[in-house]
Amino acid sequence: MDFSTRLTSLRKERYLLQADVANKVGIARATYGAYEQGSRQPDFDTLEKLADFFGVSFDYLLGRTNTPALTPQEENEAAFQAFANDPELNVFYKELPESDEEAVRKLRNIWEIIKNEKK
Repeated sequence: MDFSTRLTSLRKERYLLQADVANKVGIARATYGAYEQGSRQPDFDTLEKLADFFGVSFDYLLGRTNTPALTPQEENEAAFQAFANDPELNVFYKELPESDEEAVRKLRNIWEIIKNEKK
């Protein structure tokens, strides 16, 4: 199954309109429609947003595998990439290894407080 067919199937399985998917990933409906028609290909960022939105791997979306779910390793890699590429969070990624042990301990304690507030 090629990309355009897979994309159409994923959308229809979820009973969504092209406009629904386009709005969720931040592109024009006509652009998304062109992806489904096979007349246009998304850039890497849009491809990533589509895979995330549908909860599938790049390989599945591109038709290179018939296994839609991400492997645990792919999920970990996707989570890491999302963290590392987020400009607001990557300051921690860059500075944390250089921090002293006490600062890291304090940060972990603060994070635990934040997590527990959500529960």
